[in-house]
Amino acid sequence: MSNKLTIRKIIHVDMDAFYASVAQMDNPELKGKAIAVGGGGKRGVVSAASYEARKFGVKSAMAGSLATKLCPDLIFVKTDFDRYTEISKKIRKIFYDYTDLVEPLSLDEAYLDVTNNKKGNPSASLLAKEIRERIFNEVGLTASAGISINKFIAKVASDYNKPNGQKTVNPEEVIAFLEQLDIRKFYGVGKVTAEKMYQKGIFTGFDLKQKSLEYLDEHFGKSGGSYYYIVRGVHNSEVKPNRIRKSLAAERTFNKNLSSEIFMLEKLEHIAEEVSRRLLKSNVAGKTVTLKIKYSDFTLHTRSKTLPYYIGDKDVILETAKDLLYQEKLSNSVRLLGISMSNLNTEKKKKPELKKSVSVQLRFEF
Repeated sequence: MSNKLTIRKIIHVDMDAFYASVAQMDNPELKGKAIAVGGGGKRGVVSAASYEARKFGVKSAMAGSLATKLCPDLIFVKTDFDRYTEISKKIRKIFYDYTDLVEPLSLDEAYLDVTNNKKGNPSASLLAKEIRERIFNEVGLTASAGISINKFIAKVASDYNKPNGQKTVNPEEVIAFLEQLDIRKFYGVGKVTAEKMYQKGIFTGFDLKQKSLEYLDEHFGKSGGSYYYIVRGVHNSEVKPNRIRKSLAAERTFNKNLSSEIFMLEKLEHIAEEVSRRLLKSNVAGKTVTLKIKYSDFTLHTRSKTLPYYIGDKDVILETAKDLLYQEKLSNSVRLLGISMSNLNTEKKKKPELKKSVSVQLRFEF
């Protein structure tokens, strides 16, 4: 990896509580009320929550039953991905007025490289403000933005002044910004890795920066190098306007190893729900389901099945994952389960066939 600090002008635009905000916009009676998208029924899972609901602790991927306990007056509304896609297209059309270097991450967020932009405006901060104002005036929704020298910092910054705000991290502010950053904000640091870092005295970017490349490689494997460079502001991933997603996955590492298949099935249901949610959010479907099993001795096994049609429905994904789980006897207790979808319909640009019935630092003006 190059250790050169590349200076670009990257904007990360993230819509505010997108699904819930669309529901409130389309039904004015819901404005100002605590609502959850999805999550209805006994086993439902919340896809998104309005800011009013978030004040009670309701959040995405939470069981609907728990959300109701936290917020007794919570209103559940159905997902409407056709509508989300329609709104998303309007928003992207605005992006393309400023640059062709647009990398959508999902229906509600995208990276824009405005280093050289169609407006000839040298200020990425002013461009972000203008884009957000246009989204509000032309679409009726609010968006937040992060602006900085690379994708990683821009994405982190977009969370700082939500909702309906923006934050710029100028080139000369990058190092200090990364040093004070909570370690959990860095790419690839999930719950388990964060615990491992805590045990080694790493709580912030500053702590991470004190560790040598050799130390990070030794203790964090292939991720060590990326941690070493990213905390120094080096993240040279380009904004990819034609990025084609090849797979989509979700997995869970358990605090206690699982030996009961009943518990595993319960966990698989939540994982399948998350995979289905991500597929819908990205407006894709897939044919190949892969089950990932990591045993307590850290051996890793994968099992795959390819179906004759595209799927995105949770129940079909779950049933296929169950079949794969029962394919052969488990050789040990399990510390991680994951489900991934590949063979996606992104390359042919087909609409998902969801079979529900089958169940030196340059100074830039930012």
